[in-house]
Amino acid sequence: MDVSHLLLTSVLFLLPFIAHVSAQQPGKLSQEVCDHRITTPVAPACTITAGKGFLQSYFKTVLFKGFLFSGCSVSNKNPSVEENNPPGYNVTTIDLEAGFTATVDPSSPDGSYFTIQGSQLQLVKSVDYETDTALLVTVACQNAAGQRDTLDIIVTIINLNDNIPVFQQTNLTVTVPEDTKVNATIVAREDLSASDADLDIIYYELNSTVQDTTNYFAIKGINNPEIYLQKALDYDKFNSTTLILYAMDRPVGSSEITHTATATINIIIEQADTKPPWFLPCSFIDVDKSICISSPYSGRVNISEMSTEPLTLYPGPIYAKDPDYTINEKIVYSIVGGNADNVFSVDADTGNLTMNKIATSPDSYLLQVMATQVNNKQKYSVVSVEIKVINKSDHAPYFESSTYTGIVSVGVAPRSLVFQVEDPSSPLMIKAADDDFPDKFNPNIEYYIKNSTDFIATRDGLILTNVNLLSPETVIMEAVAKDTVSLQEASTIITVEIIFTADKITSDKLYTAQDMGILGGILAALLLITLVFLGLMIYKHYGKTVRFLINKKFSKDVPKSYENQAYNQDEHPDLSAKEQESSENGGITELQQPSFFLTSSKEEIDGLPKTSTASAVVFDLEEKEKEEEEKEEEEVKEDTKHEKEVKSILKTDRNEGDQGYKAVWFKTDVDPDAGEKVEVIKDNASDYDDDSDQDLQENEEEEDDKDDHHRGPGVSIDSENSSFPAAEVMINMSRTATENDVKV
Repeated sequence: MDVSHLLLTSVLFLLPFIAHVSAQQPGKLSQEVCDHRITTPVAPACTITAGKGFLQSYFKTVLFKGFLFSGCSVSNKNPSVEENNPPGYNVTTIDLEAGFTATVDPSSPDGSYFTIQGSQLQLVKSVDYETDTALLVTVACQNAAGQRDTLDIIVTIINLNDNIPVFQQTNLTVTVPEDTKVNATIVAREDLSASDADLDIIYYELNSTVQDTTNYFAIKGINNPEIYLQKALDYDKFNSTTLILYAMDRPVGSSEITHTATATINIIIEQADTKPPWFLPCSFIDVDKSICISSPYSGRVNISEMSTEPLTLYPGPIYAKDPDYTINEKIVYSIVGGNADNVFSVDADTGNLTMNKIATSPDSYLLQVMATQVNNKQKYSVVSVEIKVINKSDHAPYFESSTYTGIVSVGVAPRSLVFQVEDPSSPLMIKAADDDFPDKFNPNIEYYIKNSTDFIATRDGLILTNVNLLSPETVIMEAVAKDTVSLQEASTIITVEIIFTADKITSDKLYTAQDMGILGGILAALLLITLVFLGLMIYKHYGKTVRFLINKKFSKDVPKSYENQAYNQDEHPDLSAKEQESSENGGITELQQPSFFLTSSKEEIDGLPKTSTASAVVFDLEEKEKEEEEKEEEEVKEDTKHEKEVKSILKTDRNEGDQGYKAVWFKTDVDPDAGEKVEVIKDNASDYDDDSDQDLQENEEEEDDKDDHHRGPGVSIDSENSSFPAAEVMINMSRTATENDVKV
């Protein structure tokens, strides 16, 4: 009973595994097991085909064998072995009863893989999961009595990651048009998918071997190798690239052993007709060189003259090309604007510009010429062509000298003058003549150096250095004179000797126009500083005097107070009274003014009162002006070199002790006891009113005749006819102040 339960348990345990093996290789395993004959005394032959019958027969045989005896056994009848094992690998251990020996049954389906060494079942060669997923071997156990027992051992092969992915095509070439739309498929998935014998999931990665082309192509996903275009192509940037597609059986960054396969994809870009024509020459305005802007053309025609040849244009003839140069579509030309009166025409094929009729107006023509592709008129470009109408030039410019020779020192700064060899102090100057002008001087001529960058020519024909000359040598260059109106040219040869020292050049005292400008600016600044300093000095020494004279000149009369003008003048140290002899009637007194009264004008004289009830000249001032005037007079008095004590003459007492003192009184205040020391002047007031105006006019004329400031002439006043009511005053003032006689 115990044995039966044990056998039943074993059968139930092995049933799932045997069913699995039968499902994988049902035909092979069933036939192999069926063909395996179990030779026991009581066990009948096994005759089954497959499926359920096989299992029943197999279990029946095993069951009978278990009931009878067991000469050998194994602990695990279903061992596992990793593929790629080395020869001699131990699969399992066989337990033998006493007197029994074990051998591999030659009739085993996979007996060639195994051998028995002692009690060890070993593999004699390496196994591969991709070839066999399981091996079946029969071990026969037999003793000397002829008893025999067999063991069927199923060996499961464990799959290892020992195979790399495989591409269907490892190298393929694809042609892609330049105008392919973004996101379009470049290479299909089917052409790039890789397989793995280990049945692993494949991971893909795409790179480019050409710099700056990686961003143009990409794959759909990490497990989808389909290549698509993700950025618009430009044939001018690159016309081919090479992509490398990687297939890996582990994710990027995995720590496990990863096998990688590669496929090379060659991308050939085919240029498409994407750009309009370009007029040449042109300049690129971007780094990609996808846009080229052409310069306008220009030319000349003579007024009222018909030209039968194609016009010569600058910078060259009208010419346009298809920038898609591998396609190079044909281009035709036409004038689309600016051709007033249909004077000009352009050849559709060559672009040559010719005249249909003469130009009768001096106005310029600004033509618009269009270049269009024949296959697509929407691809076109337009350029401007300016034709100037000029007077005919009968003579081209020419150089009077065929050669010029100059000299310059080593190490001079750029823009330095080149000097004449014959006269090292004179700059070298080239000059072209034009017989179309009376003096042979054409103002439209410009000069330039044609075959040297070390020197330049100015518009005036001066030759200058353009670089720092480092070594002595002889430079031979061609200079060209060009008429900017007629575009006619003349050329000459210039030879310049570059020497180490300035032995032959005495140009150290010569300066350029820039040096002269700098020097002029410095001198102007110094002059300005000098003038400012001089003005400050004049103001410091004569400022007070000038302010006094200005206030004096523009003061106004205010009839509030009275002041003796003679007294005011006597208070100035610069003024002195000097008696002069009068004419026959003795009634004329001269007034001699100092230098700062030279600015007195006729208006000041006219401002004197013509009639007065007093015997002195009075000026009415406001109190404030009077104070300011007295203050300024006091300051002038301090600055005057000829200081002297000023004494008032308007006093009623006498100072007989001072012989130099003179005084004047009104007639009514004269001391009767004065005697001969006081002279009384008779009144002429009766004639004053009639002749006052005439006397003033005569005084002005006499003042003009005697107004010599250097000789110090005085101003004569004829008081004989003046009608002062109180008395007639005669004052003689002199800077020498030798005599201050005043007669009353």
